[in-house]
Amino acid sequence: MASEDEKQAEDAKCPKCKCDAGVPAWVVTYSDLVTLLLTFFVLLLSMASMDEVKFTEASSSIRDAFGVHSKPAQIDFSLPVLPSPPESKFSPIKNEMATKVYKKIQAQIKSDKIPEDVELIKKGNDTIILRINNSILFAKGQSRLSPTAFPLLRKIADIIRPLPMRLRIEGHTDSTPVSKRKIDNWNLSMERAVSVLRFFKKSDLLPLDRMSANGYGADKPVVPNTSEKNMAKNRRVDFILRANNSIGFGQTGTRAGEIPL
Repeated sequence: MASEDEKQAEDAKCPKCKCDAGVPAWVVTYSDLVTLLLTFFVLLLSMASMDEVKFTEASSSIRDAFGVHSKPAQIDFSLPVLPSPPESKFSPIKNEMATKVYKKIQAQIKSDKIPEDVELIKKGNDTIILRINNSILFAKGQSRLSPTAFPLLRKIADIIRPLPMRLRIEGHTDSTPVSKRKIDNWNLSMERAVSVLRFFKKSDLLPLDRMSANGYGADKPVVPNTSEKNMAKNRRVDFILRANNSIGFGQTGTRAGEIPL
C-alpha cells in the first residue's frame, strides 16, 4: 500500500511529456539546410575541371560495389611526352673544376719558374696536359732519367699532388726507328713513361693508385714527322690529368699497352 502511494507521488512530481504527432519542426529545417548544401557542392563539382580518367575509374568502382557490371565508357587520352635533357659525358661541375685547375697550374708554373719547354694544354672540358720534351728528361735513345730532370719532376709532382685528379704518363717518340726492329720505338716510349712513374713512386712524390703509364711510340704525333723540328716536338712525355673515371683511370688491373710500374 505504501509503495503505491509513493508511485503516485512520483508521478505527480514528474508528469509525462505529451509528444505531438509527426516529425519535430527542427528536423524539417535541418533537412532543408542539408539539401541546400548538397545542391551547392554539386554545383561546385559541375563547374570544376575533372580528370576524366579518374572519374571513370571511380564511377566504375561504385558500380562494381553495387553489383552493376557494365562496361565503362572509353576515354581517349594520351600521356604527355616530355623532352629528355641532352646527355653529357662530363658534368658542368667537372668542367668548371678543370678550368680552375688549369688556371691554378698556369699560375704555379710561372711562380715556380718552370722552363718554357714545359707546355700546358687544356684539351676539351675535362683534360689538362703537361707536355715535356724528351731532351729535358732523357739522353738520346735512352730510357733512364737524366739527373738534371729530377728537380723539374719534383716541381711537377708538387703541382699535381694537391689536385683532385688522376695522372696518366704517356711516352711518345718520332718515326725514326731506334734499330732495325720497328717495335723498339714503342718499347722506348713505354720504358720512358715507366721511368717517370717509378721516380714519382720511389721518391714518395705521388701515390701509385693515382698514376698509370702508357707508351705509344710514334703512333700519336702532334705534328707530321716531316722535319727535324717536327720530330723534336713529337719526342715528348705527356702528363695527362683528368677528373673523371673514364678509360685508364679508376679501374682495377691493367689495359693493353699499360704498365702500372
